[in-house]
Parts: sequence; C-alpha cells; structure tokens
Amino acid sequence: MQSIIANEKKYLYYKGEIFMAKLLYNLGNWAYKRPKRIILFWIMVIVVAIGFIASNGIDFRGDMSIPGTESAKAGTVLQNAMGQTTDYGTIRIIFKVKDGKTINDPSVMKTINKTIEQVQKKDTAIKSVASPYMNRTISKNGKIAYADITYNTAADKVKKESIDKVSEGIKTSRNVGIQTELGGSVTLTPTEMGGSSEVISIVVAFVILIFTLGSLLAAGLPIITALIGLITGLLGILVATSVADLSALSLSLASMVGLAVGIDYSLFIISRYRENIGEGYEPQEAAAIAMGTAGSAVLFAGVTVIIALCGLSLCGVPFLGVMGKAAAGVVLAVVLVSLTVVPAVISLAGHHIKPKQNNKVSTKLVHKEKNQNSNLWGRVVTKYPIITIIVALALTGLIGYSALDLELGLPDNGMMQKTSTERKGYDIMSEGFGEGVNGTLVVVLDSSKAGNNPLKTMQAMQESVKEIKGLSDIASITPVVPTKDGKIAMVQVTPKTGPNDQETKDLVQNIRDKSGITEKNHNVQLMVTGRTAVNIDTSDKLSNAIPIFGGVIIVLALVLMLLVFRSILVPIKAVLGFVMSLVATLGFSVLTLQKGNFADLLGIAKPAPILCFIPVIVIGILFGLAMDYEVFLVSRMREDYTKTGNAKASVLSGMKASGVVVAAAGLIMTIVFTSFGVQTDINIKSMGLPMAFGVLFDAFVVRMTFVPAVMTLLGKSAWYMPKWLDKILPKFDIEGENINKDKEEKVS
Repeated sequence: MQSIIANEKKYLYYKGEIFMAKLLYNLGNWAYKRPKRIILFWIMVIVVAIGFIASNGIDFRGDMSIPGTESAKAGTVLQNAMGQTTDYGTIRIIFKVKDGKTINDPSVMKTINKTIEQVQKKDTAIKSVASPYMNRTISKNGKIAYADITYNTAADKVKKESIDKVSEGIKTSRNVGIQTELGGSVTLTPTEMGGSSEVISIVVAFVILIFTLGSLLAAGLPIITALIGLITGLLGILVATSVADLSALSLSLASMVGLAVGIDYSLFIISRYRENIGEGYEPQEAAAIAMGTAGSAVLFAGVTVIIALCGLSLCGVPFLGVMGKAAAGVVLAVVLVSLTVVPAVISLAGHHIKPKQNNKVSTKLVHKEKNQNSNLWGRVVTKYPIITIIVALALTGLIGYSALDLELGLPDNGMMQKTSTERKGYDIMSEGFGEGVNGTLVVVLDSSKAGNNPLKTMQAMQESVKEIKGLSDIASITPVVPTKDGKIAMVQVTPKTGPNDQETKDLVQNIRDKSGITEKNHNVQLMVTGRTAVNIDTSDKLSNAIPIFGGVIIVLALVLMLLVFRSILVPIKAVLGFVMSLVATLGFSVLTLQKGNFADLLGIAKPAPILCFIPVIVIGILFGLAMDYEVFLVSRMREDYTKTGNAKASVLSGMKASGVVVAAAGLIMTIVFTSFGVQTDINIKSMGLPMAFGVLFDAFVVRMTFVPAVMTLLGKSAWYMPKWLDKILPKFDIEGENINKDKEEKVS
C-alpha cells in the first residue's frame, strides 16, 4: 500500500529547499511518542505564569496619546510652566434636578455639598475639588451643574478604591431624587475581558467542527488545543503588565485573534491527519505527515499573522505598537501549542478520531465515480468564471463604496451605551452647556519672546486671545490664566460642536493657523492641547499612517506569496483579493458604525466616526488571516497541478480537498469575532464587527469564489515562474515535498 502511495506522489520534490516540512515531520513524530510530556510541559508553563501573576499582580496602564504631536508638545510646555510632571486624572460629578427645583435651592445645595463631602472624605488621593458653587459651573436654566475632582496621579493610575468611593458617595444625591452621573478622564467602566458571548462562540464553533469532522472527539480537540494556546498567551500578557505599559484593550485584541486562529490552526492539522488515515497511513505516520504538510502551512500562516501584527509598530503610534506585539505574542503561543499539543492529543485520542470507513485509500485511488475529485460549488465557479468574477467585484464595489466617506476619531463618553453613567452624564452636559463642553480645548499661550515686562506680556497674550475670539465655531473662552513666571498662560475654549465633529477638528486647526499672526503681531505662540486636541492629533497621525502601512503590507504579501507558490500571477491575485476584502470591510464599517445602518440590530449606541486605530488593525489582522486561507486553499491546488499538469482539475481538486475546511475555519473565525462585536464596549465592538465581516467576506466571497474563478481563467499561466527568478529565490517546502521524496527513496 505504501509503495502505491509513494509511486503516486513521486512527482513531489525540490532541490535546495529550506526543509521546514521535514523538521515539522520529525517534530510530529517526536511529539506523538511523548504526548504526556508535551501536555505536562504546557501545564507547567501555565502554572508558573499564574504563580508569577499572583506574586506581582496585574497592572494595566497606558493611554492613547502620541508623543511628538502638537498637542503633546503644548501639554509638556504647560506642565513644565506649572511645575507639574503629571497630567492629573479627573472625575466629573454631574447633577440634574427635576422640574420645579434649581441647583441653587437651599435643599439642593445642601445635598450637593454633602455629596462632594462624602466623595472626598478620607481619600488622600484627591488633589482638589471644584464645587459648582465656587466655580459657577451651573447651566443658565439652573437645572444642571457639575463638580470636578482632580486626583494627584494620572488618569490610568487612579485606584479602584477612589472610583468606588465616588460611586458610593453619589448615592447621597441620588437617594433624594437628584440625577447624578459621572464623567471625566478616569476610566469608570473597565474594558470587558470576556463573557457569555465568547462561551457561546466556542459552543457554536464546536457544532461546526462536529459537522466538518463528523466526530465529537475530533471536534473537541481543536477547541482544547486552542484554549491551551490562548490561556498561555493571555497569561503572558498579564505577566508583562508588571514590566510594560499595556492597556486592557491589548488583552481584548489578543483574545479575539488568539481564539480564532487557535481553533483554525488545530482544525487544519487534524483534518489533514484524518485525510492521511483515510489514505492508509498508520496513525503515527499520518500525524507526522500532517505536521509536515498542514503544520508547515500553519507555521507559515502564523508567522505571517505575527509579522502583520508587529508591523503595527510602523505606524509610529506607541499604544498601537504595544497592542500589536501583545496580540502577536498570543499568536506565537497558539502556533507553538498547535505544533506540539495537536500531535500529542492525536496520539492520546488514538483510533477515536479516525474518519469513517468509506474514506479508505482504495476509494481514493480508483477514479471511477463521476465528480469524485470535485464538489458542486467548485464546479459552478469554474464553469462560469467570468460571471463569478464580475459578481464578486460588483459586490465589493457596492459595499466598499462607502469607504470613501471614512472619518476617524477616538472614543468619547457619547459613544457609550445609553444605560451607562458616562453616556448619561455626556448627554446631560450637552443639554445644559452645549455639546462642545464635552470637548473643551486648552489653548496655551507662550509669550517667552514678548519681553520681560509683565504688563506688556499679559497685554500681548490678551490681544492674542482676541485674534481667536472671532472664530465662528467657538461657544465661549475663559479669561487668560498665567503661570507663576508670567511667560506661559492658558485659556479654555469651548467649541459649539462635539469632540468628534468635523467642525471641532477644523477649529483646532484654525486656532493653530492663527499662531502665525499672533507670533508676528504680539510675539505670542498659540498651541492647542487637552483631551480633545490629543484625540484629534492621534486620529490625524493614524490617517496619515494608513497608506504607508497598507503599502508595506501589500509588498509583504507579494513577497511571501511569491516565495510560497513560485508564481508571478498567483501572488498578484492574492493581493488583489486582500484589497477587495479590505475595501469591503472598511465600507461595512462606515455603513454601520459611522452612519448607523442596522444600529439597533448590532447594538451600536450612537453613530460616530470610526475609531482611528481600527483601519490599521483591520489591515494588519485581515492581511494575516487572508493569507492563511490563501495558503491552505491554493497550496492544495498547486500540489495537484504539480502532479497532473491539469490546471482546471487542480482547482477542482483543491476546492474539494481544502474548501470545506477553509469554509468551516472562516465560519468559526467569523463567529469568534462576532462574539466580541456584540459586546457593549465601543472599542471592542469596533474591532469585532469589522473583523467578523472581513473574515466572512474574505473566506466566502474572495477565497472560495473569486480565487478559484481567477485560477480557472489563468489556467497554466497561473503557475508561470521565470527560471532565473526561481533559481535565486529561497524555497520553502510547506507542502511536504521532501517528506515524500524521502519515502520514494526508501521504497526504491
């Protein structure tokens, strides 16, 4: 039997390859013989990580600011002038009284003062409290007011005890009927780390695996190995929080990607193992060959995802680079677990995950049944390739057209769920003071070049403020507040529009443009900072990074696919498919998150600009996942073409051999991302929904439809490679060709 198989695959070998498949074949053999040791090793890694976390704790921190932007420079100038090194965190307490009363009623005043007293009682972390009665932060109709609590640490370092004290203290005013909500720079609602939606996604993935593999035990193995890899990777992130600035959002992104690829990678190896068993191999040999073939593809695909995630650092945005590296670390853990634990659990499972008897090698080697080497979908796509391509392109254009309206921003409390205290506070502030109060700008006036006369310096700064008072989008400006040396001052500018509105962004730029006039006329430089300005600068920075990052990814995709498939046209087709998926995904994001279509169905609290880091994350992750499916699907087509020389038959064979597994993997990944997309946190939702759609579109519209249609039209030319180029490029054996070569030599 082995000689028949060896003779059938005698066509398979290269000279001078990088023996990736051979190494993984040997690794598969080694792990198969030592399953308990492998599993014990990963359990020990998990236990050690848990012990480290128990000793050192978990400390998520970090913000979304970018050093070097105009707002960051302005903030540094102001802090230095004020003699402070920290941007202090704040919590805003917002009060609204019912009809018939005002904030100035004696009973209301007494309650509000008592509430503030309760909040600051015995809390040494509080630096100052600005009462609405001292600062006159009361609306014109007397119904709404707010008090600001400033802490002596940065917003991300304010302890939970202080936040809980505020939440407990405001019960004083709530209990007497005064609506009391919270806002400010301190995060009050922590980022969601998981929940029932992820559990449901795992259950649904398990059901899909049952239908795909036809066995409860076989379906459970990808889930088990994926969870081992995910837990290991996430514990690594928790360990890293003690030495690096990581936000909780990094954990969410890593969970999303790690769970999805973990199930898929295990599925690819196990399905190939079952196929090898069906061809007549002994279990150990079948597992080793599965590692050398599907395992090679998993390793290559995993490295591609890791490179794409690490590539987020190219954007020059620190928090995005950290998020990418954290997610890449989880993917690395998932790949290592897949390549070691999968053959180990296969060994332990024994004959229980073998395919049904009707998959014996005899039925595979005898080609008598009609359509044995194809499936219905493959036959339809290859029969009407031109129509299929037109439909796929039209669908891409229809959905992706909205990407032209893409607007970027950063999350604010107005984008949170309507039931949250932050959203209620945002809406109350907008009602009482105008929406611009939620996006106040800090204008820094630097008069260090205006001379040493304090009176003239102050006059120069006041004259400079007059230059911006005429701007149409300003609702109000506070008086000039100088620092101790009198060289630096600040004013607070309240826009007429919200923090993510285009008019507010234009106002920031218009104030900065005025700086040229004030420097010329008064020797005073105008700089804009504050939370809103920082967010605007971050969005602009990422907007400028998108074309550069996208270009790097496209070039990387071309190079990687060129090395894998030894072809000129296949890589170009792969990149075109990736661009189609990207355009459609961005269009979907604009239609839903930005324009609010299907908002109620998708749980979108308020249509708003797309979070500025989402397009870059989508580019990085979608590239990695798209290349995964490209490798798994097209490598099988190439394997068959090398054997038969029949281009169309190789497309049909590849669709049948890998199509079902790719479809199942795409569905599983879509479900995992959807489980994050249904969560209420806007950051997580804005990552989950686009990625769920992007994977669904890429797997079924691009890889399962567009790709085989294009491959059919290209025919043999799809595999053309200039001989001179083929000689100089390194060769990666991800299809197990060297394994089969060794077997042929042993048989002969």
